[in-house]
Amino acid sequence: MTTPLLHAFSQPLRSVTERLDAGKALRRTLPRADLGKFKASAKGRDVVAVLRAQAATRVPELVPIRHARMLASPFAFLRGAAAIMAADLAPAPITGIEVQACGDSHVSNFGAYASAERNLVFGINDFDETQPAPWEWDLKRLVASAVVVMRYLGADRVDQCAAAHRAATVYRDRMREYAQMGSLAVWYSTLDSKVLLATMSPELRQRAEELMDKARTRGPVQVLDRMTELVGDRQRIIENAPLVVRLDTAPGGRPIAEAMHLLLHAYLDSMPPERRVVLARYRVADVAQKVVGVGSVGTHCWLVYMQGASHDDPLFLQVKEAQESVLAPYSPIRSPYANQGLRVVVGQRLLQGSPDIFLGCGVLDGMCFYVRQLRDMKGGAEFEPGKTRAANAIEYCGICGWALALAHAKSGDAARLAGYLGKSDEIADAMVRFAEAYADQTEIDHGLMAAGARRGELPVA
Repeated sequence: MTTPLLHAFSQPLRSVTERLDAGKALRRTLPRADLGKFKASAKGRDVVAVLRAQAATRVPELVPIRHARMLASPFAFLRGAAAIMAADLAPAPITGIEVQACGDSHVSNFGAYASAERNLVFGINDFDETQPAPWEWDLKRLVASAVVVMRYLGADRVDQCAAAHRAATVYRDRMREYAQMGSLAVWYSTLDSKVLLATMSPELRQRAEELMDKARTRGPVQVLDRMTELVGDRQRIIENAPLVVRLDTAPGGRPIAEAMHLLLHAYLDSMPPERRVVLARYRVADVAQKVVGVGSVGTHCWLVYMQGASHDDPLFLQVKEAQESVLAPYSPIRSPYANQGLRVVVGQRLLQGSPDIFLGCGVLDGMCFYVRQLRDMKGGAEFEPGKTRAANAIEYCGICGWALALAHAKSGDAARLAGYLGKSDEIADAMVRFAEAYADQTEIDHGLMAAGARRGELPVA
């Protein structure tokens, strides 16, 4: 008797042409132009209430820092407002093509990182909100962030639209390329730094090379003296209150040493045996609470400094709380993982294809968490008004579109999606219309948050 799994392997697969045609047929039920429509719901939409609800699940003394960071600009607000945007995206019609979504695919969540082979590659670098979900949601968040960041840089409307158009066009074109590739070829594909640099304009290439050179100085050995100091005969993490603080107890009241012992035990259980061999060669030297990002501020996050047999053999791990994805209440597909840390780990492995070798997860006192290396040759674009040229930012948005297409091709049906996207500018034009409308909404929401803070409804550091 054939088992259900073996039966699935014996079924015929549809050809690339058939899947392209199936995607194209979806345009009859959802024209591509319809994806450009956006109108915020007037009923029950309360930006301040969403932020207050999120604050209730976070470290109270860190919540004012999160709010302050979000209030810095509409772009900073958008970065922290993934939950608000998820609710805004949910009512819109979708094609029914699902992928492993990033869930927070704004332009600052892309960047360079070190592959397992120690090569610099480019891709999505934040996965807290990853969830099986419609592909449209990721692309819409990316193009909206493109317009918002261009406004932040002071670019005119032509360049704002060009940035969103470039992101969507490159996404479309690269998806069509991935549709013609074999599954293994797509899985092994990365945006290697050398390949990426060859596609850039001379000016952006020079800037990218500078950023990559900087990323190469962020390995654990190189950052050791920047992140630690000698206290007596021990190397300790440098405190910078309230952003980096050494605590005596962990959430739940356990002594920090006991909590780290249990946490690392759970983490090791999630690791392949060969990785445990490597980790066994390190010892915990120090632990501190660390504030990271914008949207993540207030979730529990620790920096674990581990030391090998010699001073110049450090390992820095980030242990980060994993809460339910902001997409979970709205996605038509439920995550199969009750452990939210495992959801993040599996999502990252699906989307990146070349993830951190120390990526793992666990549960401690009911809190889900995931673990990854910190400062391991990571780097991203810096958007600075008065310094970042519009042309470079537009080109960068296109590279983000490329990285998103590759991530979606790894986890979804690239041919079906390519069939829907087509070859014309219709999808890009629709995304520009959506991006402009959502950028307007972001500015309104940023103002509503500021008003809530002035009324004392949101604490601000």
